[in-house]
Amino acid sequence: MVRDVNLYVTVPNLFRCPISLDVMKSPVSLCTGVTYDRTSIQRWLDSGNNTCPATMQVLNSKEFVPNRTLQRLIQIWSDSVQTQNDLRVDSAAHSVVTEEEVEVLVKEMRAQKEKVDHLSKFICFAKESEENCEFLAKFDGFVEMLVGFLDGDKDIDFLERVVRVFAMILNKVGDYKALRLLILKQNNDGSHDCLSSLLLVLKQGRSVNSRVGVIKIIEAITLDAESKQMLSEKEGFLLELVKLISLEKDPSLIEASLSCLTAISMSKRVKIKLINLKIIAELRKLLTGGQNASVSIIEKALKLLEMVASFREGRAEFCNDAACVEAVMNKVLKVSSEATEHAVMILWSACYLFRDRVAQDAVVKSNGLTKILLLMQSNCSPGARQMSGDLLKIFRVNSKSDSCLSSYETKTTHIMPF
Repeated sequence: MVRDVNLYVTVPNLFRCPISLDVMKSPVSLCTGVTYDRTSIQRWLDSGNNTCPATMQVLNSKEFVPNRTLQRLIQIWSDSVQTQNDLRVDSAAHSVVTEEEVEVLVKEMRAQKEKVDHLSKFICFAKESEENCEFLAKFDGFVEMLVGFLDGDKDIDFLERVVRVFAMILNKVGDYKALRLLILKQNNDGSHDCLSSLLLVLKQGRSVNSRVGVIKIIEAITLDAESKQMLSEKEGFLLELVKLISLEKDPSLIEASLSCLTAISMSKRVKIKLINLKIIAELRKLLTGGQNASVSIIEKALKLLEMVASFREGRAEFCNDAACVEAVMNKVLKVSSEATEHAVMILWSACYLFRDRVAQDAVVKSNGLTKILLLMQSNCSPGARQMSGDLLKIFRVNSKSDSCLSSYETKTTHIMPF
């Protein structure tokens, strides 16, 4: 049974891990066909077991594959439960909340009274109009009060509602510099309790919207090198963002996480941390995920890959992953103009600027010469056309004979549409 806002919900047995009996966060299937939560079955296998826990069959292979169909069903069910609980709490609030009532509610919240119920009323009020969102954002001390709740209370249900209100009024706050100072301020012991609370919601939040809200708040305060450094040094923060770009996650979470990682990853120090967290392997999975990844996700994944592959360690990791090089090549002229620009920059840096032969071989293997020739005939930007010309020179030099390249040129007569 799952308890949320005094409501007990029966969890379908199909959604429970046979080992932990908890709702599966990342369901994966063994060769026996039985599905487990990834963490539980990995722990079982790492302990030296070679059998399926449910059937006790000896495993022919210890590899497992993501059960994405079940993952989507669990997400739909989870969102439905969260929506029902939100409606129950929201129904406790007045159907219409006036500005005068908001003033009274704020005074009562400052006196530590009925906080969850009051937050639900703020949510109802903000939902009614953009003007109401602006009223809350500009109400004297309201934003500071929300930050104060993040700084102390650790109840996940309460924190999710604080984040939900925060996310609804975020675009109306205006002064992000002041917000940055509030959220990133250090306590006497050097800790950042606001960040700890936001990270808790990111890890344990039941609602996708609240987790996306956390990411938007974080991205809004990454205004300078100091704030980016503080966020990147928060233990577990970068790791959680990298986890959230898995194809098994909700698309809105993937997109928000990619955007936030791009905003934070300006310094070489942060990029190296991301390399150590296997960010390039995760980006490769996104790029090879077929229809599971939207155009926007592909564009953001390529932009982030361009950033982390712009220095020696990242470039080496990228070039040594032939499948990733091939995946980038395959996105040229197939997704969007923006995706093509990022992909060409990545390939130009690896193959032309730094002459990496492994990357060059991977490009040739993925029919890269044809695509480069097609790109030069397309309506791409002058910069992309110049980089395509540079790449063509490299492959002309490396080709066994000019006749091989000429055969590509004579066959290339049509531009591939995006």
